[in-house]
Amino acid sequence: MNTNRFSTPMLLFLIALLGYLAYQIISPFLAAIGWAVVLSIVFYPVYAYICRYVRFRSVASVATILMMLVVLIGPIAYLASILVIETQNFILSIDREWFESVKSYYERIRSSQYFARIGPVIGELPPQEVLAEALRNNAKIIVENISGQLTNLFSILVNFLFMIFTAFFLLRDGPGFLTAAKDFMPFHEKQKEHISTQVKDMIVSTVYGGATVAVIQGLLGGLAFAVIGISSPVMWGVAMAIMSFVPMIGTFAIWGPASVYLVLNGSLLKGIGLVLYGTLVISMVDNILRPVIIGSRTKMPTILILFSVLGGIKLFGMIGFVMGPLIMAVFISVFEIFRHIEDEETDKGS
Repeated sequence: MNTNRFSTPMLLFLIALLGYLAYQIISPFLAAIGWAVVLSIVFYPVYAYICRYVRFRSVASVATILMMLVVLIGPIAYLASILVIETQNFILSIDREWFESVKSYYERIRSSQYFARIGPVIGELPPQEVLAEALRNNAKIIVENISGQLTNLFSILVNFLFMIFTAFFLLRDGPGFLTAAKDFMPFHEKQKEHISTQVKDMIVSTVYGGATVAVIQGLLGGLAFAVIGISSPVMWGVAMAIMSFVPMIGTFAIWGPASVYLVLNGSLLKGIGLVLYGTLVISMVDNILRPVIIGSRTKMPTILILFSVLGGIKLFGMIGFVMGPLIMAVFISVFEIFRHIEDEETDKGS
């Protein structure tokens, strides 16, 4: 009796301890593993098609990886190089133009009659030279961090190799991994299928739906910025593609302020045109394509998806776009299972 009393807590403690140590061991590779999972899901239809004509799964997996490399390396390397150059040019344009306009508005505020009344209460504003120097230093820090991340070739190469290595085994042994994962779940088959369906739907909606919408919106947004004459259109297009994953806010976070900037600088027609284009074209892509691709797969409230995306990005980095909603969906599924356990036991008893 005493053995049973202490064996369960000790077993739970050992599982928690070993789980924590296992997480610490694998945590440096979570980003690479996460991207490998995403790419494996995206390219799995290609792998399944190759398996129809290739007998050995390892060969089919290698062929899929080669196609993955052809699709990814060229466009990403080209886009990254343009992104670094345009980001640096954007900071230089800020030095030449934007700071001058900020100085002008700042000086108007300091010399206005309204500020003369509230100045004694809130205190004197620092000189415009101090503000300009602070803004310039912060902008340079931002671009140095971005450029440093993009140009840290060794770290990128190592993570990329781990990602490709992991994707190879996920493609080749994916069904076996899924079967083993189901066997470890302490639920009956109906509950396992419910969790599997929820995970599949969230991944499909995030990867296929989200990625498709992001690419299209990024292309349309970058094209609009190039036509209007806003500098660094590739950089802004990439920013729109990233922001498209954030619910409620979306690409408006980029083209909205850009429209205001154009209007304030005297380009009224361009600003109004960008507002109309962003509302009727860029945003409509999200409103039309996402429901078509996703359908009713995602049953989570929009506000919960928003916080899971933002929290996932903060915790996991860029892969948090997928991992955040996925973890939240699994949590909700498991919570629903435990919530209905008593009802199921009652039904069995009756």
